[in-house]
Amino acid sequence: MSMIKPRVDKLLDRTDSHYAAVIVAAKRARQINAYYHSLSEGAYGEYTPPMVETDSGSNYLTISLEEVAAGKIKYEYKT
Repeated sequence: MSMIKPRVDKLLDRTDSHYAAVIVAAKRARQINAYYHSLSEGAYGEYTPPMVETDSGSNYLTISLEEVAAGKIKYEYKT
């Protein structure tokens, strides 16, 4: 059995709820996906590349969760 990384408690240290962690990570995973697709199309500079070194390969959600846990992503609620 494999462990889920990063651990949920590390995510909750950086976000104020499970909901926020999921929403922020999902949005960032879509941005990472767009970044890699833009590279294959020859467009550079439009999207931010992954901000952490990871062994997860092409699992964009895991990369985004690791970015949240590392404190690389800041978010705020719209009011």
